[in-house]
Amino acid sequence: MRIRQGSIDGIGLAAGRWARGARRERSRSRSRVGRLGTSRAAVTVALAAVAALMGIAAPAVVRASSAQATGFAPLQSLPSLEVPPYMGTWYQVALFPNRFQAQCVSDTTATYRQLPDGSVEVANRCRTADGRLDEAMGRARPTGALRGTTLAPAQLQVSFLPEWIRWLPVGWGTYWVVQLAADGRYAVVSEPTRQYLWVLSRTPRLTPEDETAIRSRLIEQGFAAALARWQAHPHGPSSR
Repeated sequence: MRIRQGSIDGIGLAAGRWARGARRERSRSRSRVGRLGTSRAAVTVALAAVAALMGIAAPAVVRASSAQATGFAPLQSLPSLEVPPYMGTWYQVALFPNRFQAQCVSDTTATYRQLPDGSVEVANRCRTADGRLDEAMGRARPTGALRGTTLAPAQLQVSFLPEWIRWLPVGWGTYWVVQLAADGRYAVVSEPTRQYLWVLSRTPRLTPEDETAIRSRLIEQGFAAALARWQAHPHGPSSR
């Protein structure tokens, strides 16, 4: 889930820019609300802040023509996911580049922690070109049915909007687990349009065999043309 993701993030993994913009909007909004002094005005300001952040919802938009454009059947997530083993830290080792993570040049990770209400706390971190570590906090919520420790199907939504406006029905990006190694050493996250993709690993690098297996399965899943966008994501020696 980088979810800087964007990307469970994804996840997808997408969020420093969103988070900084959201914090600025929240500060401005609170100031305005203080001056307006009514709950109705507060809602209006919150909606204005969301409008400025609508780009965050792009991965959640399902284009009806997506399957026709690829010539493949609609993308399917895994039928189920055991949530506890999926928690913890993942290294983003490859992705389809996106504007949400443009500032991240290396060392991108996503750390997931399940909360008592069944949602998942998302902590995305990456290193920027000037060497700084950028971090954003988000929340993932199941869209599949969560029964005990099993999520079926393996589908969530992720938001990096400020917590105080997450109740609004916008700003949530789609996070589908479409591949998962039998022993959980890697996972692949995407969404119905196939426009976004993140490859996550429990280690900073994939083995050549695992990369080949992932790519081969992605071709079967309708990503053949899109694989030209595959970009490996580096991790430095201090990543572990």
